[in-house]
Amino acid sequence: MALRRVVVTGLGAITPLGKTVAEYWDGLSRGVSGAAPITRFDASKFKTRFACEVKGYNPDDYFERKEGRKMDLFTQFAIIASDQAIADAGLQEGVNKDRVGVIWGSGIGGLRTFQEECIAFGRGDGTPRFNPFFIPKMIADSSSGNISIKHGFRGPNFVTTSACASSSDSIIAAFNYIRLNMADVIVTGGSEAAITEAGVGGFNAIKAMSERNDAPELASRPYDKERDGFVLGEGAGALVLEEYEHAKARGAKIYAELLGGGLSSDAYHITAPDPDGNGVVLVMQNALRDAGITPADVDYINTHGTSTPLGDGAEVKAIQKVFGEDAYNLNISSTKSMTGHLLGGAGGIEALASILAIQHGVVPPTINHFTDDPELDARLNFTFNQAQQREVNVALSNTFGFGGHNTSVVFGKFRD
Repeated sequence: MALRRVVVTGLGAITPLGKTVAEYWDGLSRGVSGAAPITRFDASKFKTRFACEVKGYNPDDYFERKEGRKMDLFTQFAIIASDQAIADAGLQEGVNKDRVGVIWGSGIGGLRTFQEECIAFGRGDGTPRFNPFFIPKMIADSSSGNISIKHGFRGPNFVTTSACASSSDSIIAAFNYIRLNMADVIVTGGSEAAITEAGVGGFNAIKAMSERNDAPELASRPYDKERDGFVLGEGAGALVLEEYEHAKARGAKIYAELLGGGLSSDAYHITAPDPDGNGVVLVMQNALRDAGITPADVDYINTHGTSTPLGDGAEVKAIQKVFGEDAYNLNISSTKSMTGHLLGGAGGIEALASILAIQHGVVPPTINHFTDDPELDARLNFTFNQAQQREVNVALSNTFGFGGHNTSVVFGKFRD
């Protein structure tokens, strides 16, 4: 059976750089940092007191009060981004909703809900008085479930959870369901809302986050010698994936084509990356093979690039192993330098960054570079501090998660 072509026909975003795709891209292309002191709780006693929050967010702008109270913030973000993508793709009318699915990604799900309910129980007398919406709000699949309920999409519906690779895995799952003729359209992407006491405290405990509290906007600095950990972010990125002939028949605009994807495992450590990058080498090789392209065909890599000492170096080593001399013709950048790390939602907004780079012929920068790391090859083009114009025909997006989960997604300029 011939595999069907899959294209991108809708985009949606709510991010630390803005609450629409246009605002998000404007921030990326201008090199804006989304980091600032935490406002969601009193972080004065925490080792890290800043994050990349969605600025000026009020759920009442999007939901009826009663409706919003039934959803954790990560689900609210999922609905907002997916609503934008669905409207952008024009899916409201004239499609067979039996053939439209929702496959979403979230690494943690309703952490705020879980934290609040457990604290309330612990402060009580031991009598179990839990909110009836506790479980439905907390579980990760409430995101995809609520999206499908709102829009009546009756196709495949589930959530992928693989730490920071979650939403990239959801994109690949959606891609495969469409190209294998199990659906015609799938809303996909990912969301996360882990800027809570438990989220910040937990990541501080494993020494994963930056503690540069005196200058939050300078804290996320992938590939810089002085990088000291990632900056926590929140939000959502959504894509509408569609079978090409189906999109063509209804006159949909097409942003890009999803060419292929790869998966692998480090099989090394529950939190630390393989320092030699063997799993990352394998995942990029798998993605290129699936897409039917060579390393020389890739113009831009949106890297995982979290600003951690070990992770950044391992990924760069892997890129050089896979791409060889072609690595010096690439643009490489980490948009986490601006958005922070959205954990399970990272792959969603970074897929958007890759698609928009193809659309606009602009590679967003890696900001906050001050000091070269002598362990990293200075001949590579890390797109430091300023966006660069170039034709991007093929973009590769990397996301890696605790547990050794590695995912690479390949987008290409659409050609009829």
